[in-house]
Amino acid sequence: MGEFKHAPDKLDPVNPDRTANLLYALASGLGHLPWPVSNRFGDGLARLQRWSGGRELRVTRRNLELAMPELDAGARTELERAVLRSTGRQMMETLHLWTHPHADNLALIDGEDGRELFDAALRSGRGLIVSAPHFGNWELLNQWLAAQTPLAILYKPPESAIGEAFLRRVRADEAPDRITQVRAEGTAIRALFKTLAAGGVVGILPDQQPKAGDGEFAPFFGVQALTMTLLNRLAQRTGATVLHAWCQRSADTPRFRVCIERADPEIASDDAQTGVVALNRDIERIARRDLAQYQWTYKRYTLRPPGSGEVNPYADFEKHSRPR
Repeated sequence: MGEFKHAPDKLDPVNPDRTANLLYALASGLGHLPWPVSNRFGDGLARLQRWSGGRELRVTRRNLELAMPELDAGARTELERAVLRSTGRQMMETLHLWTHPHADNLALIDGEDGRELFDAALRSGRGLIVSAPHFGNWELLNQWLAAQTPLAILYKPPESAIGEAFLRRVRADEAPDRITQVRAEGTAIRALFKTLAAGGVVGILPDQQPKAGDGEFAPFFGVQALTMTLLNRLAQRTGATVLHAWCQRSADTPRFRVCIERADPEIASDDAQTGVVALNRDIERIARRDLAQYQWTYKRYTLRPPGSGEVNPYADFEKHSRPR
């Protein structure tokens, strides 16, 4: 579940597993830093982004300009800084989560809101779709879900064999039968229908931009965004329960709270357009709980509605000098 930036295959085109092991060793070194040092490291990454005008800064700035035009320049800059700080810390937290026993990681969770909804959905035997927006720390949510029940997780495969080998290693559950990682490809999607038909659990990140033709445009923070229709199809055809879930960071500490809410019933509408509008409306509401914890570093608005005359809003990044 999620997007992974990876090293190119030229590092070791013959044996991607070996290179993935080397990357894991590096991740482990950073992931075992004491929490105060880890937080300072993450804050340093945020400052580096602002100084260098890096990709995360440019994407965040453009997204906030698009999604929150009502903010004045000062308020938007303050939010931009908070987003980059949260992103830096989330990166360091994730390295920790990937390289520590899951039982130790779950001890970072202070509470569970809406747990009764999750348990009731499991007992129903109708199947459960867990919609997990890019909010808080979704890697910890993965581990929490696996501790509760076996599940199939839909993920977007990296372009690199090394990236995929690394991602499979760090996201593998300590009990291999608990998590089935399903590549987001046409033939594998049938596995999700099969899992839900059997009363199982499927995890989906609902706010990744699908390929052109695989979604519908719907407003997200007032801007048209191509949105997956897969979740709508799964819910509509299987009758499975849909719940939103996330792990929200508590203040400045590496402590989290699992939050679970019912999804808008319209997400399972017979009309796909109605379904994606409801989905984006729910995700926006969750993101507004703490805007800094949402993944504004993702190019959510790359594809534009046909015939709109709009262009990719990130296309000018390589044409201008770094932001000041």
